[in-house]
Amino acid sequence: MNPMDIFRMKGLWDKFTRNHPKFPLFMQAVAQNAIAEGTILEIQATTAQGETYSSNLKFSASDMELLEEMKSLFANMH
Repeated sequence: MNPMDIFRMKGLWDKFTRNHPKFPLFMQAVAQNAIAEGTILEIQATTAQGETYSSNLKFSASDMELLEEMKSLFANMH
């Protein structure tokens, strides 16, 4: 990955977190306390026109394996 892309993404992420300061805290709390095999994650989006989209997933053992691999990958990037 191009280092300039990383800096650009960092700037965009910083702007996003300034605009939505509770969201990263929510995601951190969920990641630390709620993600386990059997957890159900639900998400809903409502467009400006009022259309609603929603979905959910129940974390399986293989999902947990993927998340652990991703954690390890990102930990090694720092």
